[in-house]
Amino acid sequence: MVKQSIALTAVLGLLLFGMPLQGLSAPAVEESDPPVEKTDSPLPAFDGEKTLRVEIGGAVVELRLSDYLTGVVAAEMPASFEMEALKAQTVAARTYTLYQMAHGSAGKHESGADLCDDPGCCQAYLGEEALRQNWGEAAEENLLKILAAERETDGMAILYGGEPILAAFHSSSADGTEDAAAAWSSSVPYLSRVESPEGEESVPNYRVSVRFTAEEFRALFAAAYPAGKLTGSCGSWVGDITRDASGYVTTLRVGDQTLRGVELRRMLSLRSACFEVAVRDDVLTFTTRGYGHGVGMSQYGANVLAAEGKTWEEILRWYYSGVSIEQYTQ
Repeated sequence: MVKQSIALTAVLGLLLFGMPLQGLSAPAVEESDPPVEKTDSPLPAFDGEKTLRVEIGGAVVELRLSDYLTGVVAAEMPASFEMEALKAQTVAARTYTLYQMAHGSAGKHESGADLCDDPGCCQAYLGEEALRQNWGEAAEENLLKILAAERETDGMAILYGGEPILAAFHSSSADGTEDAAAAWSSSVPYLSRVESPEGEESVPNYRVSVRFTAEEFRALFAAAYPAGKLTGSCGSWVGDITRDASGYVTTLRVGDQTLRGVELRRMLSLRSACFEVAVRDDVLTFTTRGYGHGVGMSQYGANVLAAEGKTWEEILRWYYSGVSIEQYTQ
């Protein structure tokens, strides 16, 4: 596997899981809280044996990988999704976890934890109590479904060069996924652009508009780029937009500054870097498509592919280029 630089790992920490799909905030979990894992069924051979230290709500908890993955998948993907999509999500989450542990992710947590429950840093995670509260009467059915996805893929990982990949994923793509080089300025051989089948008919809030008054936009721009200047009417502030093949904005001019699309997305907290801009009556309207950074597996795209009959292995090979999917033994 091609080992990624420290810089790429740092960028990933900011971008990889910036917004949990379901908008659920992870609760504080004490060491005495029960794990998600069911105790009345045999432990999986790989996931049940491997342990990691996870910072949850400020406390460091030691969990079996099987417990951790169940809480991650439940927080990152709706349990109503197709089983093959849930399996693909489980393998992606397992692979990302193994990648982080292999690349010394504990060094980025002051607590020394391997990973944390902050999706802006690692992966989202929810404990069983929070899941049952969110799911209500469907809790038992949903929990068993996600446990099945974990058990039926026990130990399976996405490999490149024989090692776990940086298994990025996001909620939904625009016309296709984003190349890692465009989103993060660092090329990753298995994170290249691919077509993705989701759209307005399959993704809630696929297209969202956000409005900013001229004063609001000016304040946000000044905070992000103190040396930048906005002159003339607000209708002239944004222009010279270039896009990639998936529709994501690659570069644009804002005032006297040339920005990358991901930089404007960050400045305005937009849902994605695929956006259109309209100006009327001193109001700037940004309309986005998709949700997330666009790199790697699209979760809603995975669900569409699963509904079309593709297996979890086919879904993962669709989104991650040139990889193998194997039982991991280390």
